[in-house]
Amino acid sequence: MTHLTKRLARRHLDERGITTAEYAVGTAAGAGLAGLLYTLLTGGFGKTLLTTLFDHVMSLLGIK
Repeated sequence: MTHLTKRLARRHLDERGITTAEYAVGTAAGAGLAGLLYTLLTGGFGKTLLTTLFDHVMSLLGIK
């Protein structure tokens, strides 16, 4: 291997963990957002929001 090829191979190996770290941060952010949405929608706020939305859609369709 030439000196340049060795340097490029070493550089590629050094950057492998960056992608893994980015996936880990994205997964943690997604789990946090899912937890927040679950908390909001299963509480009183979520029930009111879904009821209001359902009633609005039904009135737009002329069913209620």
